[in-house]
Amino acid sequence: MPKAGRRDAPWYEEGEEPDYRFSLANERTFLAWFRTGLALIAAALAVAQFVPPHARGTAGAVLGAVLAVVGSLICATAWFRWRAVQRAMRHQRPLPHSRMLPVLAVGAAVAGLGLLLLIVRTP
Repeated sequence: MPKAGRRDAPWYEEGEEPDYRFSLANERTFLAWFRTGLALIAAALAVAQFVPPHARGTAGAVLGAVLAVVGSLICATAWFRWRAVQRAMRHQRPLPHSRMLPVLAVGAAVAGLGLLLLIVRTP
């Protein structure tokens, strides 16, 4: 195993090994973000498959697209968030701010408005 001070060491061997409880908590957070992204993608699929085409219209297409895009973004960025937190813990630095929270909040708000439009439009 390379020494902590070597420059050619991979990022996951830099610094000091954090307490395993913090690493496991970081991993659980990663899995929670990933589950959330997968749930949003599943919701996009549900809109595309189970909402009747006459009720879907433009609102359904927008809702499905927003759900799929936000879910994909969350899944794609969850690993980068996990890695940034892990590196910060290894170097005993403050944890980085999460940029995924505003994406999830705005995406959920837009999806909620899209769902409201579907409910209002459905006879």
